[in-house]
Amino acid sequence: MNLAAHAPILAIAVPLLGGFALPLWGKLHPSLRNLWLALVASLTAALTGFVMVQVLTTGIQVYTLGASSPGETLSPGGFPIRIVLTVDALSAFMGAIATLLAVVAFTYAWRYLEEEEGKTLALTLGTLLWAGMLGMAFTGDLFNLFVFFEVTSIAACGLIGYRTWTSRGPEAAFKTMVMYTVGGLFVLLAIALLYGEYGALNLAYLARLIQGTTVDRIALGLLLGGFLMKVGAVPLHMWAPDAYGEAPAQAVILLVANTQTSLYALFRILFTLYGGVANPAIGWLVVGLGMLTLVVAALMAVVQMDLGRLVAFGAVSQIGYMLLGVGVGLTVISSQPAFGLVAIQGGIFHMLNDAVAIGLLFLAVGAVEKATGNRNLGNLGGLGHDLGWTTGFFLVGSLALAGIPPLNGFASKLMIYESSFALSPILAALAILASILLLAVFVRAFQGAFLGPRLASPKPVPTAMLVAMGVLALGVLALGLFPELVVRHLVEPAAKALWEGREAYLRAVLGG
Repeated sequence: MNLAAHAPILAIAVPLLGGFALPLWGKLHPSLRNLWLALVASLTAALTGFVMVQVLTTGIQVYTLGASSPGETLSPGGFPIRIVLTVDALSAFMGAIATLLAVVAFTYAWRYLEEEEGKTLALTLGTLLWAGMLGMAFTGDLFNLFVFFEVTSIAACGLIGYRTWTSRGPEAAFKTMVMYTVGGLFVLLAIALLYGEYGALNLAYLARLIQGTTVDRIALGLLLGGFLMKVGAVPLHMWAPDAYGEAPAQAVILLVANTQTSLYALFRILFTLYGGVANPAIGWLVVGLGMLTLVVAALMAVVQMDLGRLVAFGAVSQIGYMLLGVGVGLTVISSQPAFGLVAIQGGIFHMLNDAVAIGLLFLAVGAVEKATGNRNLGNLGGLGHDLGWTTGFFLVGSLALAGIPPLNGFASKLMIYESSFALSPILAALAILASILLLAVFVRAFQGAFLGPRLASPKPVPTAMLVAMGVLALGVLALGLFPELVVRHLVEPAAKALWEGREAYLRAVLGG
């Protein structure tokens, strides 16, 4: 059997099956569980990387479950009746982000989590969440998009609320569960409407049939609402600060990846499924939601005294920049001016930059909490005297989040500023002001937690946690110093998959 041909499905199956086996190894001995997790993570990362290389070198990869050959998609009558995985440059890009954060999260969790506090459960849920994210990124079938949407929802809620001995964790999980459930119902109802109208679930097949009827527009509204709830865009963001603020640190960066996977699904719906009947009004709606998200979240970060919730609102604000960039591109896609592609590149590049910078900040917050048992800025101070590496990592993440050169956030935000200015100078001005406000907020947080006299005697941060933070810090620096390489080889192919790759996606699946 040619395993290379089955890499897309194996990338999903290995963490899914490996996650279910994890508790069995944990019953035998924690060391066996850790070894099994390392094996599963390494194999999944290798498979995801192999799929990305295949896509970037040979084009879109189509895998059909149950067919005599992986690329055989259509039945003899020309109708796609099987489950299909379709991986283009954007799918592979999203899979790489999820894999990077998952590997870092498990490295961090090795010493961050305590055995008596549900370590096996947390690792199992994290592995299943990883599998669900890869499934959402790789699937070419609307119903299975919903199935993996639900897999990620269940695993994410479990990660947020499994620490039942705390009062706020289960409460945050309940809020998240309500939003995820309503969002999932919206997505399922939209899929039912499209299936009832066209009798198909394959995304490419539906994309060729959609005419922009009233039913199609209702389905689009439901899909927008469902995915925006999980993305955490304002005004549907009320679950996100609680979830990010209360989940353990290694789980939070997986939640960040989960949010971005839902953002990927939203972009796939807007550009690939509905790209044939694109309406600039939808683009303006996405732009408006992006602006609202980045401004409101930045303002809410100002009043936070809990370091975790402060970073959480910073994370929500970054969703606004991604929506702004891709929304600008969607608004002008019918005329396709050059700045439209730059806008989409900026939005997609910021997904990677945000994942690395925000992930670093959340891990630094987790290190502070483990070392001091506290996250309240009123009770912290002078940590830089004892936690030198953590102090440096938090500073790097803060400056990157605010878009200070030469760190990674600057490159993607500059692309978004330039392209949004071409559409409307007001958009660029508000986006820049929100970044300045975030810079002020994080400078205050850094001063309050790490500078000044000692207010606590922190414990040393374990080496594994420092290594995990160091990987992300190196990512921040590398992406900031060499953005042109990343844009040319990774971001540009992913952006073109949205901007001009719809027909290529359809041809890869349906032929013709």
